[in-house]
Amino acid sequence: MGLLDSLKKAFSKPYKTISVAQAKELMGSGATLIDVRSAQEWRTGRAPQAKHMPLDRLQASTAGIQKTRPVIAICASGVRSASAARLLAAKGYDAYSIRGGMAAWRQAGEPVR
Repeated sequence: MGLLDSLKKAFSKPYKTISVAQAKELMGSGATLIDVRSAQEWRTGRAPQAKHMPLDRLQASTAGIQKTRPVIAICASGVRSASAARLLAAKGYDAYSIRGGMAAWRQAGEPVR
């Protein structure tokens, strides 16, 4: 492996940032959607199929999240979901973060309950 390849690997993200449309496609194929926002944020509206797993709880344990399926993280804007996806990828998950978070979800006209 050359120096350039080594640098790319060292600085590449271990997860993918995806659009709401790409997330919906993955979910249609069996991916799990986790919402890493706080309980207060969760109560303001969430994607109907999301599982609530606040980032602080996720940092302590990934119990209940299947490793056999891709996992998509969502938050308010995409910052915490990127942290969650990085953490999940480090633990061997096929991890994704939704670009723009719930703001993008709502803007795309996706259901919120």
